[in-house]
Amino acid sequence: MAKAVVLGGYGLIGSACMRALEAAGFSVTGVGRSHATASRLAPDADWIIADITRLDGQAWREVLRDAEVVVNAAGALQDGGRDDLVAIHERAVATLVDAMERSPSPPRLVQISAAGVRDDAPTDFFRTKARGDAIVRASPIDWVILRPTLVIAPAAYGGTALLRAAATLPFVLPRVLADAPVQTVFVDDLAAAVVKAAKRDIPAKTVADITEARSRSFLDTLKMTRRWLGHPPARVEMPVPAPLLRLCCGVADLAGRLGWRSPLRSNAVRALEDGISGDPSAWTSAGGNACRPLEATFKALPATVQERWYARLYLLFPLMIVLLSLFWTASGVIGFLQLETARDILTDRGMDTALARAAVIAGSLADIVLGLAVLWRPGVRAACLGMIAVSLAYLAGGTLFAPDLWADPLGPLVKVLPAAGLALVTLSLADDR
Repeated sequence: MAKAVVLGGYGLIGSACMRALEAAGFSVTGVGRSHATASRLAPDADWIIADITRLDGQAWREVLRDAEVVVNAAGALQDGGRDDLVAIHERAVATLVDAMERSPSPPRLVQISAAGVRDDAPTDFFRTKARGDAIVRASPIDWVILRPTLVIAPAAYGGTALLRAAATLPFVLPRVLADAPVQTVFVDDLAAAVVKAAKRDIPAKTVADITEARSRSFLDTLKMTRRWLGHPPARVEMPVPAPLLRLCCGVADLAGRLGWRSPLRSNAVRALEDGISGDPSAWTSAGGNACRPLEATFKALPATVQERWYARLYLLFPLMIVLLSLFWTASGVIGFLQLETARDILTDRGMDTALARAAVIAGSLADIVLGLAVLWRPGVRAACLGMIAVSLAYLAGGTLFAPDLWADPLGPLVKVLPAAGLALVTLSLADDR
């Protein structure tokens, strides 16, 4: 049985490639840097847990042992708290190619790039991808480069998630970059192209866009997505002013530094401004099958209630994060500013003065730490769990030392319950894959 190694194996594209290669009879090994994510998304798959940006030649040779094909589906949209574009798209590719060149029987490399990559592209994503492709093209090894347009899949990350979220807004359709051309590819068609390349049914040294044949405007793509989700046509098409769009991009870029991979980051928006389009002729000329149009893609993916829930919650999730951060940080700051007043609430009910003061300081400090920690993507789950635990502690302590606060007309204890509930809902939505 031929062995295939898929880099970025639990990503949107990588996971589809792993399934398609296994169905085609390959023995498949995925490579990813998170054991927890790999185990959750494909618990029965064979995994190598490694950060490809840190592998040296010897480590790569171990990863590639006995492989007949390597699929590089690893990638990132923009530099951020968890991603380094040069490291992922260039240095890792250079080290991989060097290790393959030194192999006595190098496997075929199927490099998954992106339609529109070029050295003078408007974003770092496309430029670094182009330089990575150039490294592959300069190598004497057996390679094929596939360049998909906007990938539509049952799962939704990044731009496709934002597309669904924007299309589900009640009554309103945002008119943003309305005339930008968009072409799509169904993830199953892309995975089938990878299988075809892996089987060597596609000639070596092929560089091809993987895409539907026809483009449409971004606004028309939004309308089609809205119809697919089962929503009636929007009553209003609301223009999004350029300054507001730039502000959103700036906030998203800042969030990226905290580990959040928002599809509103400036790289994604600039890529959309430039258009997402490709030419499928090189692929069909090489013997590849034509990719289905977006209409056929949506027919193959019937929208269910889960799709509509996800689309709505996708926009609500960042609001939940902001509300939690504001609530807990403000609570802690107010506790410090009103330290004596808060202490007196406890001492008036019989608590020792020093203990009451320490409890207020500890509680206020915990509130601020949790309020800031929830803004950091890798810490959001721990922060939500901490919020729930501290909320329960507040309720227990309040019930023990100040039970009369349950009947207070301002509801200081009653209000802890919805705050804990919001943290619980946010915790349940915290997975990004």
